[in-house]
Amino acid sequence: MKKFKIYIFLIAMMLFACNENTKKIDNPIEKFQSDLIAEGTTGSNVAKVFKNGEVIYDQVVNSGASGDKDIDSNTIFPIWSMSKTVTTVGMMILLDRGLYNLDDNVSDYLPEYSNLNCKGDDGIYPCEKKLKITHLLSHRSGFTYYAKNGSNWIASLTTDLYPAVADPVRFNNLDDFSKAVAKIPLDFEPGEMYTYGINQAILGRLIEVISGQSFYSFLKENIFDKLAMNDTKFHLTDEDRERFQPLRVNIKPNTDFNPSDFYLDGYTTAMDGYPYSEDSQAHFGGEGLVSTMSDFSKFCEMLVNDGTYNGEKIVSSDGIKIMTGKYSNAYPDPSEPNAFPFLEGYYYGFTFSVLENTEAYGSGAPNGIYGWSGYHNTWYWIDPVNKLYALFMSNSINPDFSILKNFQTATYKFIK
Repeated sequence: MKKFKIYIFLIAMMLFACNENTKKIDNPIEKFQSDLIAEGTTGSNVAKVFKNGEVIYDQVVNSGASGDKDIDSNTIFPIWSMSKTVTTVGMMILLDRGLYNLDDNVSDYLPEYSNLNCKGDDGIYPCEKKLKITHLLSHRSGFTYYAKNGSNWIASLTTDLYPAVADPVRFNNLDDFSKAVAKIPLDFEPGEMYTYGINQAILGRLIEVISGQSFYSFLKENIFDKLAMNDTKFHLTDEDRERFQPLRVNIKPNTDFNPSDFYLDGYTTAMDGYPYSEDSQAHFGGEGLVSTMSDFSKFCEMLVNDGTYNGEKIVSSDGIKIMTGKYSNAYPDPSEPNAFPFLEGYYYGFTFSVLENTEAYGSGAPNGIYGWSGYHNTWYWIDPVNKLYALFMSNSINPDFSILKNFQTATYKFIK
């Protein structure tokens, strides 16, 4: 009889385990998250999906790995280039107020950009066209990312862990940064083509001049405070450090982001890229923010609600239409050789990528979604058709561009 009871107990435990596995397989988003950990792409990660005014998915998957931390909605992550989309919204707020025009020359506000040089086949020459604000917003300025020992921004990100120009160690304010950048020859005439670069870092200085405030104080007053994004900022206190997620490092050799034999695997708290110092005023609008799932969800919800949060208008509907308008064709287009190949079917707005050919991208997402990502594998998109946003956060390198498509595929399978 005792053996029979043990047998029944073992059968019950096996059935329970099977049910748990089935649950994970049946939940495509949770499986997507777990697979990233199993593959070594990320450590602990968190995903959220919001649709029609309510959260329909909100799940942490912890790695349990030595050196990693369990996370929650208040874990702090570096959001890197998702900072660009916050800066863009800041620029749209100023546009709503009529404080500048998109076709204004940057030099009207920042005189250091009056006499720019361009690179040509025969060397450096004075640019024939003026740099306009719209060129910075749309990444058509001619400024790219710059490595310390060359112009390969991909090599810069992997070897130095941050762009050498947008360097909070080298600079402690945006005025000095902007004046240094203006001395760099543009890769091409302003407006000629799309090239991802340091544009939003320059826009941070432009916001200071137009608004009469420091860049961070402007964002805090007009976005972060209104959305109760209390943990979204350019610095970390000692207390914040306790909530800052360790970096999952999986730098593979001979890839687009690491064209060398260098390889690194593990967890660390010593490769932040930025110091996040409370003393620095070098607040880079292209790379420098940290945030949480709880905070950035509110930013996404504001965008889903056409610029409104809790009944307060943050940015106008027209501002959202302008920043998600089409300014550059995406891959494949011979006239846009610097477009990202992993975004086939998208075009580029003001930083945001916008899906215009759902069949070409093949994730199941509808046309019209828009969003962006961060270097340490943070991703989000806004879906106006389904009144949906989806947000994924981790702290990991190398960047994995398949995360966006896989997350979208899992999300649209989940909501169906």
